Amino acid sequence: MIRLRDDDGSILPLTIFYGFLSLVLVLLVVSATSLYLERKRLFTLADAAALVGAEAFELDAVTLTAAGYRPSLASGDVADAVQEFVDTTPHQEFESLTIDRAESIDGRSATVELSAYWRPPILSLLVPDGIRIDVTGVARSVFY
Repeated sequence: MIRLRDDDGSILPLTIFYGFLSLVLVLLVVSATSLYLERKRLFTLADAAALVGAEAFELDAVTLTAAGYRPSLASGDVADAVQEFVDTTPHQEFESLTIDRAESIDGRSATVELSAYWRPPILSLLVPDGIRIDVTGVARSVFY
């Protein structure tokens, strides 16, 4: 029997290529998942800080309106409450956590903007060394 072409070893380059492609895909998925989870954790902290800021009013700042009792928030009180909350809450997992904004824009709700630096869990050429994550949480106090 005469062989016109020798196919020995032709599957090895394909196996190496698909193995490399799979490894790259796994590294990208791990990095994207880590970024997503880090952002969700930072958003949870911002949401909790906004809730603390929305509760930063004195009882004499509550007024009776046609819609019911409404608290009046001051930006300084919101900022102080948020700063105290962030200082006392354990957050060692966030790198370079900063409070970018903590204020009351309309006097009824508290807006908190936090940012932190994210680094990928596995260093790779396809993923940057890290990025800054910014999140904003808004909360409002309501009496029923």
